[in-house]
Amino acid sequence: MTVGEEAHGSTAEAARPEVLDGPFTTRQLLRLDEALRVADRTTGLTFSVYVGDLEEPTRAHAEKLHSQLRDPDKSVMVAVSPNQRLLEIVTGADARKRIRDREAKLAALSMVAAFGGGDLAGGLISGLDQLATHAGRA
Repeated sequence: MTVGEEAHGSTAEAARPEVLDGPFTTRQLLRLDEALRVADRTTGLTFSVYVGDLEEPTRAHAEKLHSQLRDPDKSVMVAVSPNQRLLEIVTGADARKRIRDREAKLAALSMVAAFGGGDLAGGLISGLDQLATHAGRA
């Protein structure tokens, strides 16, 4: 067996990080990471993204995930469930003062349009940028 064959065996697959099995390419993950860092740095808030199925009731599940963040009051979480075709934006108490519901809905509409075109990563990046712009500088 050559080194190349061994690298493609079950041992290599078992060691493969789970994140690489998700809906994003490595390049998309890097772009998402950068968008999150820029949003955090410019606003002083903490932005996060959850992609996966949401339990019913979906809003309550998204709020539960948000409450588990390090500082929920200063956090904004975008939860997307492609399989369920759902999007939830959850803002903490401090973040809600800077991102009003109307502004979050506008960002959500933009994201949904991109998702409908098959661009999950691009929609999230655009939505994060819009939310950060509405929140303003720290």
